[in-house]
Amino acid sequence: MKFRRLLSCFLVCCSSQIVAADPGDWSQWRGENRDGQLAVGELPEKLQGNLTLAWEKPHAPSYSGPVVFDGMLYTTETVDKKDEKVTAYNLSDGRVAWTAQWEGSMAVPFFAASNGDWIRATPACSPDGLVVVGMRDVIVCLDPKTGAETWRVDFPKAMGTPLPMFGANCSPLIDGDAVYMQTGGATVKLSMKDGSVIWQTLENATSSSPGAFSSPIIATIAGKRQLLVQTRLELCGVELETGQPLWKQPIRAFRGMNILTPLPIGDRVFTSAHSGTAQLFEVSRDGDDWTVQEVWSQKQQAYMSSPVLLDGRIYMHLKNERMTALDAETGEASFTTRPIGKYASLISDGNRILALTNSGTLMLLDGSTADYKLIDEMKVAQNSWAHVAVAADYLVVRDLGTLKVYRISC
Repeated sequence: MKFRRLLSCFLVCCSSQIVAADPGDWSQWRGENRDGQLAVGELPEKLQGNLTLAWEKPHAPSYSGPVVFDGMLYTTETVDKKDEKVTAYNLSDGRVAWTAQWEGSMAVPFFAASNGDWIRATPACSPDGLVVVGMRDVIVCLDPKTGAETWRVDFPKAMGTPLPMFGANCSPLIDGDAVYMQTGGATVKLSMKDGSVIWQTLENATSSSPGAFSSPIIATIAGKRQLLVQTRLELCGVELETGQPLWKQPIRAFRGMNILTPLPIGDRVFTSAHSGTAQLFEVSRDGDDWTVQEVWSQKQQAYMSSPVLLDGRIYMHLKNERMTALDAETGEASFTTRPIGKYASLISDGNRILALTNSGTLMLLDGSTADYKLIDEMKVAQNSWAHVAVAADYLVVRDLGTLKVYRISC
């Protein structure tokens, strides 16, 4: 753990560029690269005895994951089914630095009520701002140090886009001086300076069930750095500067429930959908002409959990509540577990997998073997649908009623 801190300082101090975040932070959805991988450091060798509760705070419900930036921890909640609230804590001791609150809740359709009607999207943070996406597709940018509002965009009002039926789910992505996300009506690029819309693409406002579920990721595919976006119907590559779609691939899913964040693997992209299949695609280009070819398709079906890659295997939580590992070259499953829960957020350090289930069980898996090997498990929360975060020497867990910060020891 001391090595992790020293390495983080070395990378920041020796870089010739201004970095958006310390590599030991967890400043957005699924970590610094949005792939569930620790940028530096490693997971503990076991959980029991290596995790100590440092502090905890009660909270109103939220599904959005906690984020850590520059020694601060940020979390969201929906208060009294009326207001959306952001709280900033000192990561080390839990002292409240500031709070911000605004009216912005909404009720989801009755058939989805069991999944709650509270804020869902995970914020993103950089030196230029903390970007929070509310249930009603209102994007608010706050000063990370003070909580002062710097700008906001109400997409339904400003652009005439429909209110997302299930609330805004897409977690914003900050890259340099811009923020990318799917709103109720399209994929957009906003200025981090003032929230102005730079471009808008992949419009889906005519959908009978408006609102996207998947959060985007940036990757270099076929030599081109691009935005990978999974809409309700398609997997797409989008040009970062212009918003021009580079390529599109239809994805079959029950009622458009394409939820997970796509997983780039070199020039290939993996995805899976509710009642669809698990698929790996090869993306290539010849000049301005792009080609997408399916490498393999497998019957395993993901649902809400996004996968991680470790040692050539894709670890994925399934719609049938099991976990599996698929060979990235062939699609063959090396194991499939017993049911572990309806949801699991996954993190890898390149050697081990950390999985937090919706019931609050934290599982540590050995990724050095093709077989399923559970190293340790520990009860850390209740009803924990928010993505777990690891930053510096801390593990952060957010369930529906509590924010917990555990100190990691080796």
